[in-house]
Amino acid sequence: VGAFANIKSPEVAANRNVTFRLAAPKASSVSVICECLTLEEAAKLRQQIEKLGQRPDTDPEMARLNRELAKVRSSQGERAMTKDPSGMWTLTLPAVEADLYEYHFNVDSFEMLDPRNRVVKYNSRPNLVESVLDVPNGTPMFYDVKQVPHGSVDIRLYDSKATGTTRRAYVYTPAGYHKSTAKLPVLYPLRGADGDQTVWTTFGRMNTIVDNLIADKKAAPMIIVTPAAYAYDPTSGVAGEKQRADFEKDLLGDLIPFVQANYRVFADRDHRALAGLSMGGSLTINIAPRHLETFSRVGVFSAGGGQNPAESLKDVGANAKNVNAQLKLFWIGIGTDDPGFTGAKRTSEYLNSVGI
Repeated sequence: VGAFANIKSPEVAANRNVTFRLAAPKASSVSVICECLTLEEAAKLRQQIEKLGQRPDTDPEMARLNRELAKVRSSQGERAMTKDPSGMWTLTLPAVEADLYEYHFNVDSFEMLDPRNRVVKYNSRPNLVESVLDVPNGTPMFYDVKQVPHGSVDIRLYDSKATGTTRRAYVYTPAGYHKSTAKLPVLYPLRGADGDQTVWTTFGRMNTIVDNLIADKKAAPMIIVTPAAYAYDPTSGVAGEKQRADFEKDLLGDLIPFVQANYRVFADRDHRALAGLSMGGSLTINIAPRHLETFSRVGVFSAGGGQNPAESLKDVGANAKNVNAQLKLFWIGIGTDDPGFTGAKRTSEYLNSVGI
């Protein structure tokens, strides 16, 4: 308060320079730990990889650089801040690429959020809550609110026989849904290990992205249902296998029937898709191809079928003819810098080898 009442942090200038500020007069050391601080190091590694040309991933130098790049991209960089006579700590970064980044402060070895930034990314597991840096572009990003028709997001409670609890899901309905009588297809996206049913909307801005896609005619109007992809609280100590098995029971036996009973949706498999990110992608690839009576489209983002997909997906591979006949889309996508790239590639190669 007082002299520090009007601190702005982070502050993003028109040229995308970013300034972090923290009032800590008694601190002796303050630094920023941010995803944005790995960009330069990652770019240098990518340049070295490009210089190697078409060497295979098994090449020792290529393998070393890929490991280094994966390590950099999965971590956060740290940079010291400077203290002025009033006790204000400051760090200004040159132009940062337009994107969303996680960050926090380290104050005399104590890690803390930015107290001047109300935007945070929280976790369902007891992992670090992070402040969020939003660096805008000169023009709106695909996840920014634009002047287009907007849908709405309902927060719905439903009874789960599979878990014996009342569970919560977020349900996106597109613009015009409540004025129409047309039935719509449904997408069920499953989030990563640290997320819950809220993160697709509150952090991922899913509703805004889909509003923009529909307005640009890059997506058809649809209903999107985001559940908690844990059957039980991740801190409950319930074994992973039971978590996965009971979530599958809840999805198929409780949530999908609830959506069909409460929303104007098609009830057939041809209008229902399952997708997932990271842990949610692993759930997706293990559920959807085994329930062709329920899903016609599958999206797997930043995930694979485990260390040995030839074993974990053996029954899916043996059913390749039916999988090909009934799935209209089986999409696996992952960034080449993602630490899970090798596993996802292994899964894709296995599916290709059995003819899927």
